[in-house]
Amino acid sequence: MGFKLNLITVLTVLIVLGSCKNKKQKQSAIIETTQTKYYAEPYRPQFHFSPEEKWMNDPNGMVYHEGVYHLFYQYYPDDIVWGPMHWGHAVSRDLVHWEHKPIALYPDEHGMIFSGSAVVDKNNTSGFGSAENPPLVAIYTYHLMEGEKAGRTDFQTQGIAYSLDNGNNWAKYEGNPVIGNEGIKDFRDPKVMWHEASKKWVMTLVAGDHAKFYGSKDLKKWELIGEFGKDNGAHGGVWECPDLIPMKVEGSDEEKWVLLISINPGAPNGGSGTQYFVGNFNGNTFTTDQKETKWIDWGTDNYAGVTYSNTPNDEIIFIGWMSNWTYARDTPTEKWRSAMTLPRKLLLNKVNGSYQLINYPIDELNTLVKTNKKKEIKIEAGEVETIQFDNINQSEVKFHTSLKDLRLTFLNSLDEKLILSINAENSLFLLDRSKSGKIDFQEDFGKEIQQIPLANLPNEYFEFRIILDQSSIEIFINKGQYVMTAQVFPNENYNRLTIENLSQEQILLKSFEIGKVSRIWK
Repeated sequence: MGFKLNLITVLTVLIVLGSCKNKKQKQSAIIETTQTKYYAEPYRPQFHFSPEEKWMNDPNGMVYHEGVYHLFYQYYPDDIVWGPMHWGHAVSRDLVHWEHKPIALYPDEHGMIFSGSAVVDKNNTSGFGSAENPPLVAIYTYHLMEGEKAGRTDFQTQGIAYSLDNGNNWAKYEGNPVIGNEGIKDFRDPKVMWHEASKKWVMTLVAGDHAKFYGSKDLKKWELIGEFGKDNGAHGGVWECPDLIPMKVEGSDEEKWVLLISINPGAPNGGSGTQYFVGNFNGNTFTTDQKETKWIDWGTDNYAGVTYSNTPNDEIIFIGWMSNWTYARDTPTEKWRSAMTLPRKLLLNKVNGSYQLINYPIDELNTLVKTNKKKEIKIEAGEVETIQFDNINQSEVKFHTSLKDLRLTFLNSLDEKLILSINAENSLFLLDRSKSGKIDFQEDFGKEIQQIPLANLPNEYFEFRIILDQSSIEIFINKGQYVMTAQVFPNENYNRLTIENLSQEQILLKSFEIGKVSRIWK
């Protein structure tokens, strides 16, 4: 190790000293030598999960068992664009640090392995394990490409597999598929849970423009028990990746059911997004009185997210795919493509009679953050505060403020800028990435200013938390009441933050802090 480090240092010095090129070219040479480090390619996330190489999309099979959080994901091991889907696999003990595992599920004669879920069959209802060693059971969609190419509409079916060694090895059920298809073109993404009141497994899956519910006693034989959604919510695109979750309303004994539905296209800021419904589930079907469309994240880059099953203390932990099908195949990375959002804890609040799903980073993330001392920043009307920071692209910015006209701009020496702003008169939060760096890899990336309509915020101070990794930004307003996630690709790291008061009175930022977030990869 010492020899390698010394060699890199010598090469760097020789390159810099021997060059008569301009400063920008010298920086490029130095950056090139550091790319020999693990997980140090341009735009590589340092504390978000991404595969070592090749293509990744939806999180799948998220389950906790025997001290291990499993993250499976849609994976194509042969290219950085979408191809025949497998289930990639990683594990963690804290949802912060990850260990890569071998591919868990490969395509077979029934088709590719599309999205799905996994459960701990504690009572061995499937018979795959025993009372002493209950199995993990994965439930997923088969996609038969030959059937699709032939113009058939029955090419998506549901299959299962099981593991008796906590996810290290998997065997597919000989009776697959467990649910056939009678001609529904988009029929996929099973999310399974145990419904204690009716003593059965309940599967939620999507069928084009609505959700279907199936019931089973053994995870092998399923029957249709209900449907939802043909006349509910957003229908700008195909429904995908459902998740049905029982939740207590914070501060009360009221229990509701939350149904997550991803949709592509049709999201509020274009392309892919995830809506949610709050209602009731009677063991067979879901109902809601909700009239408005609600979104778990208003940004362009949080899609196909679902929650973990069997978590300690029944915590509801969510992870999404940090991309958008509008440009997912085109983002400017070379060795790998795509990352996951930070793991987030979900809570259900009731604000002025309206249910709101809160999502906020898990507490374990705080162990990575090294912050400076908190301070107050007072900015007079029309004035600008400038903060220098070595690498804002691996940082957390946090402060409390009130709803006033404010603009935050992240900049680098190339005059690339990522702009966040509050429009108090119209109660809007806006993100502008039109000059943030590389945007020309796809015509729609950076084209529109992303917006969140802000309502029911506290009259006084509330928290802004902004987390940047090499090619992403996640913004949490009022502890996750409103969230925006977006990818950005600056040509060099942002190293300057300006905070501009656009209002007619003084703005106070309470408890302002900025700090480095440590990398998780060794």
